[in-house]
This record gives sequence, C-alpha cells and structure tokens, in this order.
Amino acid sequence: MQSHEIDYKIVGHDVQLVEVGLDPGETVIAEAGAMLYMEDGITFTSRMGDGSNPSAGLFDKLLAAGSRVITGESLFLTHFTNQGWGRKTVAFSAPYPGTIIPMDLHQMGGRIIVQRDAFLCAALGTKISITFNKRLGAGFFGGEGFILQQLEGDGKAFVHAGGTVIERVLNNEVLRVDTGCIVGFEPSVDYSIEQAGGLRSMVFGGEGIFLATLRGRGKVWLQSMPIRKLIAQLSTAGPNSRKEAREVC
Repeated sequence: MQSHEIDYKIVGHDVQLVEVGLDPGETVIAEAGAMLYMEDGITFTSRMGDGSNPSAGLFDKLLAAGSRVITGESLFLTHFTNQGWGRKTVAFSAPYPGTIIPMDLHQMGGRIIVQRDAFLCAALGTKISITFNKRLGAGFFGGEGFILQQLEGDGKAFVHAGGTVIERVLNNEVLRVDTGCIVGFEPSVDYSIEQAGGLRSMVFGGEGIFLATLRGRGKVWLQSMPIRKLIAQLSTAGPNSRKEAREVC
C-alpha cells in the first residue's frame, strides 16, 4: 500500500511535539495516548494493526496485535483521518523530554529498525512489525532484548529519542555505544554486543558489562538520555539522592 502524503512541523525544544497536516481523506497512525490536540473535522478510531494491508484477515490482525503486546506497546494503534473540508492539523507529543526524529522511509530504502518504544506516529501505509535480533548476546544483554521494531513503507514516520539526538553515518566503521543509547539504524548496519574491556573495566568502569557495537555502512541514530537513565537519575534510590541529602545537611 502506498503511504499517504502528509506534511509536518516539529514544535518545541526540550519536550517536542509534531504537528501533522492532513488533506481530506488522509490518515496518520499513532501510538495510543500520543495525541495532543486535533482540529475539528478529524476523526479517530482504535484498530488492531497499522492498516498497511487493507485486505488482511482477522488472523493477520490478531498476529500483528500480538506482536505489539510482545514489544510492550498497546494492543491497538489509533488512526486519525481528516473527514472534513480543507487541511486539518493533528498534533502528537513526545512521552518524555527529548527529540522527535522525522524519517522519510522512501529516501531510506523503505525500511528502518528502531528500538521497540521509539515509534510515535506515521503516515497510513507504514507497516510496523517486530524483528528479532539473531545474536544471542545482543538478545540477552542489548538493553532492548531480541525484539526491535521495523518500520517499512514509502512515507514519513516519526520516532522519539531521549535527550539530544546524534546522527552518525558509518562508512565501513565500527562504533561502540552504551546499549540503551541506540534509537535506530539502517538495515545495512550490523548490530552486536561485545564485552566492555577486561574484568576490571567491566566491574569498576561504570560503563556496564557490555557495549553495543555498530559496524558497516549506513546511518545510525543515538540518544543522549534513554528513559532508563532518566528514571534512574530521578529515582529516590538513584545517585542524585545522595547529592540532595548532602545539600540538606
């Protein structure tokens, strides 16, 4: 299915939102609860599946919904359609402080792989599925497990990253990254997990036991503050709690 052509504008800095402009009859799909506001004339409905295959039967829809449950997402995706006259706007907000990354799947060869909680919204026609990391080490220690999300199509999709986004283009290079800081990468990039140095470095280095390794050719997107780090810093048992205690004393 050819994706709907949508226009967009990203608003904000620390906690961004994306405004999507829909012509009459156009549809955008989004994660449940992501909608911030919508203009009169836009209707929405929750559906099992992304709508990329209109002829899909009940079994295919149940399979797609089950895959979303495996990734920890809502069972349903919300479809927003402009049923009015003229262009209408619907806006989606990021779930936590960070950056929204627009991705034109047509320019990226029709496919991109992202971490399982990165997807925010996309033009109707975008296929959202799961892909399993084939490497055992990456599955157990990669932060996101065996399961990643795959976005396929020829339209625009939007993913969310925590903190600042770093975009790198690898040219037969190797990049080692904190396992939780990967947002997404092109399929041409190989993803694996390696030990973070020797035993002393793994135990006392503060960088964790394993690092993600990206190698090959293609684009990768990294985030400076993944949600697990943000939660850890804000937690009462986190490292900042000791700083607050010292300040009170």
